[in-house]
Amino acid sequence: MKKYFSLVLFAHSIFAMPFAFIGFFLGVTTTTNPFNWYLLLAVVLCMVFARNAAMAFNRYLDRDIDAKNPRTVTRDIPSGKISANEALTFVIVNCALFIATTFFINSLCFYLSPIAIFVVLFYSYTKRFTALCHLVLGLGLGLAPIGAYIAVTGQFNIVPVLYSFAVLFWVSGFDIIYALQDEEFDRSEKLHSIPSALGRKNALRLSSFLHILSAACVITPIYFMDFGWPYYGGVIFFCAMLIYQHRLVKPNDISKVDRAFATTNGYASVVFAICFLVDAYLRSR
Repeated sequence: MKKYFSLVLFAHSIFAMPFAFIGFFLGVTTTTNPFNWYLLLAVVLCMVFARNAAMAFNRYLDRDIDAKNPRTVTRDIPSGKISANEALTFVIVNCALFIATTFFINSLCFYLSPIAIFVVLFYSYTKRFTALCHLVLGLGLGLAPIGAYIAVTGQFNIVPVLYSFAVLFWVSGFDIIYALQDEEFDRSEKLHSIPSALGRKNALRLSSFLHILSAACVITPIYFMDFGWPYYGGVIFFCAMLIYQHRLVKPNDISKVDRAFATTNGYASVVFAICFLVDAYLRSR
């Protein structure tokens, strides 16, 4: 179990999981649908299964590329900690568990589950033919809030869609920052990314623009719902973390990319989600 947790970097679930909770409790607190522990567990399991499949498939598909890159040569498959066949089996099992779990949620989730699996797996191919791969990754994680909302309500709504776009732009922006580390390697291997296509300076500018869009998407729900001070505090903190990570990484200094990528964005998602949940609890009293 430990080697599979290492394969999928389970700790990185902290990026999308908080937004899944936002979508779930948005459905509970703004509709007549009651809270259900079993449904919450099913949503969490779907998140875990989908992310396991996506990350393991990425490691499986990129195993030869990772073996050439000095930064990734120690990953589990190139280093021999886990075999390619084991990784692929893990992908298949998690895909099956994801679809099976959606069957017990509602029909809409079940019918949409193959599309969700396709999106999160397709990302791993995109770096081979388009620099927009970062947006595809953002789209995959952006399914979390709207997916959780649909699990509760069985329908779409503008507010969870806004949170999905917030995740899409947020993840795309910080994935561009993360990809700065492989700018030269991507060019040499003819792999596509925003940094390899535009250079560091322009890549960071595009990342900043995407994060401005993400900030706008967490602010816009204010016009559709009556939030209280905890939500406003969460928005301020989330936006502050977006600004802070761009102060950490400069075109001539990317030494703090890991800090900007993992630590800053982890705090951003968790604190924002907590503020949303506190606000939802206070509004429901």
